[in-house]
Amino acid sequence: MSDIRNSNPDGEDYEPQIGPAGTDAVGLAAGGSAAPLPGEDKSYSQGQLVARRFFRHRGAITSMIVLAVIIVVAFTSIGIGPIPGWWPKDYTLQYDKIGDGAPTWEYPFGQDTGGKDYFSLVMRGTQFSLIIAFAVGIISTIVGTLIGALAGFYRGWIEAILMRITDVFIIIPLLAVAAVLGRMAGDSGIWGLALVLGLVTWTSLARLVRGEVLSLRERDFVLAAQAVGTSAWRIITKHVLPSAVGVIIVSATLSISSAILLETSLSYLGFGVQRPDTSLGTLISEYQAAFTTRPWLFWWPGIMILTIALCVNFIGDGLRDAFDPRQNRTKD
Repeated sequence: MSDIRNSNPDGEDYEPQIGPAGTDAVGLAAGGSAAPLPGEDKSYSQGQLVARRFFRHRGAITSMIVLAVIIVVAFTSIGIGPIPGWWPKDYTLQYDKIGDGAPTWEYPFGQDTGGKDYFSLVMRGTQFSLIIAFAVGIISTIVGTLIGALAGFYRGWIEAILMRITDVFIIIPLLAVAAVLGRMAGDSGIWGLALVLGLVTWTSLARLVRGEVLSLRERDFVLAAQAVGTSAWRIITKHVLPSAVGVIIVSATLSISSAILLETSLSYLGFGVQRPDTSLGTLISEYQAAFTTRPWLFWWPGIMILTIALCVNFIGDGLRDAFDPRQNRTKD
């Protein structure tokens, strides 16, 4: 390894002093050339830096690939709506039961107690669980971001009212509220359930966004925008929220994982997805008694829930590290 010291014209060694422009200040003073240091010719935007950090997070990339495979298989195998899938078995039909329904080449996930193909059932449950989870994530993100931004920017009585509403939702047990509202919205199908869950899971994001906005509203660029007469709504949407996008995206990602577990809990208790629809939590609830005799009926939906939740959490960790401004820029 070469010595990083250089010799000046007087023959003395010196340590290179890096100036603001990325050049050797002492070398310039000694008559040297202003050659750029390695990597100086590369510059990246904030979005590019975030993307570079994220794609270097192996856990997040692996999880994103696994989650993408699960989504593709779930929606293409049995199809959705009028679009047919490539899997030959129908989750609504009963077939001749082979033995006790254990997994075989023809039925890789086995058969349920009535002879239905369990792979088709698990894929159907995965579809519904994913739809509910992503819908809940979107709804809770919109509501939480709006309430948190308004409370943090306007302060005063607006903040007091919005934060007291948030506190009310926080102190009431989430599972109890979701169970009651989920039962009331049971006739509306998965979209009604997703709307209800999204309207009760926004509190954490609202508090995070409020704290971020409280910090950003005192920055110079916000004060300058106010000084030139920019409207408050334009400042929030064009200046404040784009600066808080890291907190919002990470929280939205993690809320998807929480929504999957919440929907599973509600369906397990009988307050979530109702027949004739199904979800992963519903399958676990229906076949929990078969855990010791036919464990595949319990383990397959359980493994899907665990895999999806872990993948989303790892993706959230990768996004958090990517948006963290304290992350050091590494060499190419």
